[in-house]
Amino acid sequence: MSDTRIVTFTTDFGLNDPFVGIMHGVVLNIHPETSIVDISHAVASYDVFDGAWTIAQAYRFFPPRTVHVVVVDPGVGGTRRPIIVETDDYVFVAPDNGVLSLVEMREPKFTVRHVTAERYFLQPVSQTFHGRDVFSPVAGWLSKGVAPAEFGPEISDYARLALPAVERIGENSLRGVVLKVDKFGNLITNIGEQEAPPLFTTAPPAVSILMAGQTITRVCHSYAEGGEDEFFAIVGSSGYLEIAARQASAAEKLAAGVGTPVGVVLGG
Repeated sequence: MSDTRIVTFTTDFGLNDPFVGIMHGVVLNIHPETSIVDISHAVASYDVFDGAWTIAQAYRFFPPRTVHVVVVDPGVGGTRRPIIVETDDYVFVAPDNGVLSLVEMREPKFTVRHVTAERYFLQPVSQTFHGRDVFSPVAGWLSKGVAPAEFGPEISDYARLALPAVERIGENSLRGVVLKVDKFGNLITNIGEQEAPPLFTTAPPAVSILMAGQTITRVCHSYAEGGEDEFFAIVGSSGYLEIAARQASAAEKLAAGVGTPVGVVLGG
């Protein structure tokens, strides 16, 4: 007998069209006891990395055995494969385009299967809406208790995103980039605790952070600590160093965005 499972959805579909509601309906038609949670449908259109970032920030805050559906799929109708991924605690359903690359970086177990069992799809399968006809029904059957192994063979040649690396320039200097701009205009970099441990302590040392022609020298513990018309650094909830402005968009003020270089010199 099947039990209650959680299925989440992360897409770039927005909420103006009926796509999201249709996917919910497909899952509930297969397994009405499923609990459905929307993580986000505001992923930037066609932006696989933005989808990867969104699911990587959210998935581990759900109970074990949650099924996460991620549909950011600019290759729909092409040759990319539908996949199921199993980690120690979660199952993911997504296109094979690297959208789970950041999840893989966090997880010791990452087993990928090519979904080939078309009996679990809605028929006929549309060439433009695999979220409805492939990913949602697979999630519905997973939530009902069908084992991932029933959907297809394990594979190792799945797609991975080429992620920007932090470059160490000298003993106390490194260079990163902006990975993400959030709704508030905070510039989230790829510099984490592993790359710059001193900045992630309660008493960070003197630092010079170079971005878009500005030199930033303050690391704050909260957004409220930032002064008026000041750019400052902060360790955000994502676990990465951010550049922010108090109650303002640092991205707009600095004319910076995804890919903007960030230089860090420890010790000022």
